[in-house]
Amino acid sequence: MSCSGKKILAWLPLAAVPAIVLLLHSCGIYSFTGTSIQPDVKTVTINYFEYKALKVNPSLSNQLTEALQEKFIKLTRLELVDEEGDLEITGAVTGYDVKATAITANEEAAQNRLTVNVKISFANRKYPEDDFQDKSFSAYADFDAMTSLDAVESQLCEDIVEQLCEDIFNATVANW
Repeated sequence: MSCSGKKILAWLPLAAVPAIVLLLHSCGIYSFTGTSIQPDVKTVTINYFEYKALKVNPSLSNQLTEALQEKFIKLTRLELVDEEGDLEITGAVTGYDVKATAITANEEAAQNRLTVNVKISFANRKYPEDDFQDKSFSAYADFDAMTSLDAVESQLCEDIVEQLCEDIFNATVANW
């Protein structure tokens, strides 16, 4: 075999990579975002999250709803629709609590934890075997007890919402 023939054979595996990538992506079942959405699923409805927690955070429901909608828009090919989507997510904030997590020798709180709990129902109108009802998700963020919740609440909620959205996304379309 000539020297140029050996060079062509050396490049052959590299040339196959784009074809394999195209094949995997075009089948519609696997994507590089980790989703496993069937090709005939085209739309998603993400309903406004009700707020049912005793302690009130007036912006959390809206923040969570919008963040989850944005995640689906960015990471999937699904069209966001107001009602009757192929996939539908309904949820509620069921808990919003602050508790001490670290106590000093003087029995004072050194660190506090803000925890947010949500319950989600998921309906897949094309593949109902994927449905689930009232699945609980929880996320938290810690903060120094010497800092008031008001001073850090916005950033804590942003971090918590990001984690909740990741968990909900994975449970609904990543099959994790």
